[in-house]
Amino acid sequence: MVSLRCKMMVKAELTRLGIHYAIVDLGVVEILEDITEEQRSQLKENLKRSGLELLDDKKSIIIERIKNIIIEMIHYSDELPKVNYSDYISEKMEYDYTYLANMFSEVKGITIQQFIIIHKIEKVKELLIYDELNLTEISYKLHYSSVAHLSNQFKKITGLTPTFYKQLKNKRKQNLEDI
Repeated sequence: MVSLRCKMMVKAELTRLGIHYAIVDLGVVEILEDITEEQRSQLKENLKRSGLELLDDKKSIIIERIKNIIIEMIHYSDELPKVNYSDYISEKMEYDYTYLANMFSEVKGITIQQFIIIHKIEKVKELLIYDELNLTEISYKLHYSSVAHLSNQFKKITGLTPTFYKQLKNKRKQNLEDI
């Protein structure tokens, strides 16, 4: 689950099946009682129809938790943690970071750091489109060492400079106004 909408869908499905839960959070559901195999299978089927997946194996669960921690940290927090991302993730997961990093790379085919960078660039795009912060403020907010570092990473991932990306948005808006 990577959004509030997903959480609402899961809660509704649990309620519909009469399954009592304590917590429904991004990627995690804590159920208060044992559920029958029939309830489990029905839940799995219904979630799949909604585009969600019930994870059974430990590796998949750990990977999803790592992804959700990163997504929540970058997209839903007002401020990124002051500690290293590796320390933050390790602390949240209660596992050694090397173990988590190796498993993540093995399963996803990219490193945790690359996953973080991809999401930071998505956040930069979002902030550029909203046009509330300038590039210096965005680089500070997302803990880049400099605007140049952010710009280099942005270009490496998107193929565009942040300034050009922002101009594309403005050009599109102008074209729509000409209609």
